[in-house]
Amino acid sequence: MQLTHYGHSCVLLDTGSARILIDPGAFSSGFAGLEGLDAILVTHQHFDHLDPEQLTVLLRGNPDATVYVDHGTAGELPDGIDHRVVAPGDSFPAGGSEVRVVGYGNHAVIHPDVPIVPNNGYLVDGRVLHPGDAYVPHGPEELETLLLPTGAPWLKLSEAVDYLRLVAPRTVVPIHEQTLSRPQMHYGMFDSLGPASSTVVVPEREKPVDV
Repeated sequence: MQLTHYGHSCVLLDTGSARILIDPGAFSSGFAGLEGLDAILVTHQHFDHLDPEQLTVLLRGNPDATVYVDHGTAGELPDGIDHRVVAPGDSFPAGGSEVRVVGYGNHAVIHPDVPIVPNNGYLVDGRVLHPGDAYVPHGPEELETLLLPTGAPWLKLSEAVDYLRLVAPRTVVPIHEQTLSRPQMHYGMFDSLGPASSTVVVPEREKPVDV
């Protein structure tokens, strides 16, 4: 499987049988001209995960792509965008791949005074987990690749490390880094404090890597 990181939470997964884009948000770039997409997945409605204007542009070049969202994001989509609402426990085909919706269904707590919105984690072909903005459980089977949130208002580095240890994937790809001025410090912590069996891979932006 090939993975391309477009910055922050936006990644393209090319499974060999499907091209799946996740979280085309405002902190990401370089994805609007993509073509041949089978599915576009949105984990939740926050602007750094969904940029409605860029999504509209993206769909012009991918008229056959299906958009999958949580029920909170559905209300934020521009008029006329066909979409399917999914929630944890659901699964669906995307091209020749299978996507499971996982998690507890809620965004992590930012502050008690900030409303909690729905959040979907997506597990693609049982191999790659994008948790969105929450520590989504996984197991008991071994996970090949975890897309690990690196910096966020809801995120504490020690908790991210503990989540990494709990999931213990073969490969760790840090995402959600655009809130940090020096995310490399966090990457180093993942490498030194994470499981010995996990390898941290930091892709160059817009350059595909094998995972």
